Amino acid sequence: MGRTRENKGTVIAQIKELLTDAQLAFVVDYKGLSVAEITDLRNRLRPTGSVCKVTKNTFMRLAVEENETWKPMTQFLSGSSAFVLVKDDVGGAIRAYQAFKKDTKKTEFRGGVMQGQALNEEQVKAIADLPSKEELIAQIAGAINSIATKLAVGINEVPSSVARGINEVPSSLGRVVGAIAAKE
Repeated sequence: MGRTRENKGTVIAQIKELLTDAQLAFVVDYKGLSVAEITDLRNRLRPTGSVCKVTKNTFMRLAVEENETWKPMTQFLSGSSAFVLVKDDVGGAIRAYQAFKKDTKKTEFRGGVMQGQALNEEQVKAIADLPSKEELIAQIAGAINSIATKLAVGINEVPSSVARGINEVPSSLGRVVGAIAAKE
């Protein structure tokens, strides 16, 4: 027994909802993967805020055909498709998929879509190599902290330099008086 028209509409609406929250979506061929392996992939993706959705290409085509942001995905819809929809940690999700692919050697990356642009595997890997949000925040905090430290050291150096200059005055005065006395 197949799906009813109402049931199909519900599936398409769920896909559209997942896509509205996603920053990146990529399509992989899951042919040859067992249920346990798909579950493993989903478990690896879950901490990154990503979802692995296995659905018919027709449902995905209907979900993206009116949305310009995701429309480029239609070129990757063929064969057995699994869709990874990334909501939060883009780099982490890509790295999780790459680790899964390396471990199983069964999936094939077809392509991805981000901000209305179709991406190939190299472009998606380049995104994974970018620092994460937390790493960028740490780098900015470190830069701000180093500026404050340098400023504090510089401000502290001013009174120290003045103090050294004041301490030098009596000895300099003594040398000048000694030089004048030696000249006479």
